[in-house]
Amino acid sequence: MIRKIIHIDEEKCNGCGICATACHEGAIDIIDGKAKLVREHFCDGFGDCLPGCPTGAITFEEREAPAYDEAAVKQAQQLKQKEKMQREGMQIPHGGCPGSRIRQMNRKEDAAAVAEYSNANDAIKSQLRNWPVQIKLAPLQAPYFDGAKLLIAADCTAYAYANFHKEFIRGKVTLIGCPKLDAVNYSEKLTEILRNNDIQSVTILRMEVPCCGGLEMAAKKAIQDSGKFLPWQVVTISIDGEILE
Repeated sequence: MIRKIIHIDEEKCNGCGICATACHEGAIDIIDGKAKLVREHFCDGFGDCLPGCPTGAITFEEREAPAYDEAAVKQAQQLKQKEKMQREGMQIPHGGCPGSRIRQMNRKEDAAAVAEYSNANDAIKSQLRNWPVQIKLAPLQAPYFDGAKLLIAADCTAYAYANFHKEFIRGKVTLIGCPKLDAVNYSEKLTEILRNNDIQSVTILRMEVPCCGGLEMAAKKAIQDSGKFLPWQVVTISIDGEILE
């Protein structure tokens, strides 16, 4: 089929690997010091890899290419997650979802750290600017959407990332959801919100677990289907509360 897909100019590529890291689908590998699109059916054509390329080696092109295979991407992501767990010596429940496994984070606390947190907590203010925040409940049009920077976040991110309000909600209109628990197609509603309002940019905030890829895919599809050219970015939070590069 003829479709939009990325093209990598190997002469411009310096092999930094930023694109391979940015591609959540795993379509790009670094081979012999150069980025290569090795899995065309993993490339969704959204271009996560474009903004970070320091040499401008990545562009879009329309050509004959296999269709994007979302099922194969999810399977590869789950396999990658299992391999990571095995490297870290974590037990994988047989037949279970990697994102649902039990894990305990050991946080060290001393008197000084507790006092510092308590003092800082006195000044913490909510940065939430809109209600409701659940994607399922959000209106298709609202005054707060006009000129808004939109944050589409997996609901677990607020619990995993300590500075969620200050670094992500502040200055943005927030919508949250969980594709694993909500039996709805987020992309259709998000498309209408983007299409019917003057949204300025979109930040997609997800967890590292494979099931969270559903939120990312829905948001990216909505941006594409809205017919608008919007700046957007994807930020991934690890289970232990770190931003993954």
